[in-house]
Amino acid sequence: MPDYGKMYAILCAAASDALDTLPETEENRAGREILQAALDEAEEIYISDEP
Repeated sequence: MPDYGKMYAILCAAASDALDTLPETEENRAGREILQAALDEAEEIYISDEP
């Protein structure tokens, strides 16, 4: 069975690192907001599904 917790951790860490490397410019604003919202939503789902 796939280790979804490990996959979540790897993907979220990479997305967070990518956000950290993107300059906070107007050109990047929309992309940063979309990525951050997805990270927040994934974290909420992961936390709420924990036993």
